[in-house]
Amino acid sequence: MSLLKKCLAIGAVAVVLVAAALAGGYYWATRPVALAAPAVDVTIKPHSSVRSVAQQLVRGGVGMAPEPFILMTRALGVQTRLKSGNYEFKRGVTPYEVLQKLALGDTNEDVVTIIEGWTFKRMRAEIDADPSLKHDTAGMSDAQLLAAIGARETSLTSAEGLFFPDTYLFDKGASDLEVYRRAYRLMQQQLTRVWAERSPGLPYQTAYEALTMASLVEKETGKAADRPLVAAVLTNRLRVGMPMQTDPAVIYGLGDAYPGRLRKRDLQTDTPYNTYTRRGLPPTPIALPGAASLEAAMKPAPTSALYFVSRGDGSSVFSDTLDAHNKAVDKYIRGQP
Repeated sequence: MSLLKKCLAIGAVAVVLVAAALAGGYYWATRPVALAAPAVDVTIKPHSSVRSVAQQLVRGGVGMAPEPFILMTRALGVQTRLKSGNYEFKRGVTPYEVLQKLALGDTNEDVVTIIEGWTFKRMRAEIDADPSLKHDTAGMSDAQLLAAIGARETSLTSAEGLFFPDTYLFDKGASDLEVYRRAYRLMQQQLTRVWAERSPGLPYQTAYEALTMASLVEKETGKAADRPLVAAVLTNRLRVGMPMQTDPAVIYGLGDAYPGRLRKRDLQTDTPYNTYTRRGLPPTPIALPGAASLEAAMKPAPTSALYFVSRGDGSSVFSDTLDAHNKAVDKYIRGQP
């Protein structure tokens, strides 16, 4: 056989072998893998090499050989695109689909949303009801929860107001402590920033007192544009020694005894949060304030107003004098011309 014929024969064999390898690889990549359970969760650590990713998959219950997975990853050029996180793989998934999820970052994640103006009790109820979280705080008091997340305020009797309302993304199966820890840290960051930028001469001495004021603004305001004006009225009352007379604080103090609407006797029943019977700020925040209320508490509007009343559409009328305020009450509350 001539040299040329030998080379052609060797080339043909090589082509056949390559084709067979590709066919075998395709068959392997598109056949379902064996899972340790009908659905398995695998956490891929950050900065993992391709080999480490393959090993983490196997240890997590994804029954496939590491070497073909590594070869497929490199052949497709996605070895630098594999993302960390928690992934869920269900029965019937193929090696190629596993790789797709990792390259796309299709993690097994969920979200919990905490709304501005919620109480901490309401926040805990929302997190407790989330089936995607591991509930490590079950049975903890508020003080124990604060200690568990490393909060500085462990001497406080209330965790109210210390957590920032926002939407938090987490891996399914994560500890609920992770959500609380992130919400606490974000509130600390927001509060530190706005406290450093506050207007001079405010009638509160600490960032915690400002946080309490922000919670009052949050609950008293139905319209975003009114927040700085509401904050101004409340700070003006503090300056002149007037009772703050904020209904949301009274309601907070009543707790589960709140009947659904405030009665005259509720305003006359003394509690630490009754801002009709006691002067000054309540002892703690009464809700979780958002960023706009924090800003308003630190930078109230430049006005001498001491009163406001709702128009009934979410906005308020602001007055400097009691006489003007009473006229606004007659018009918008009592319906008198």
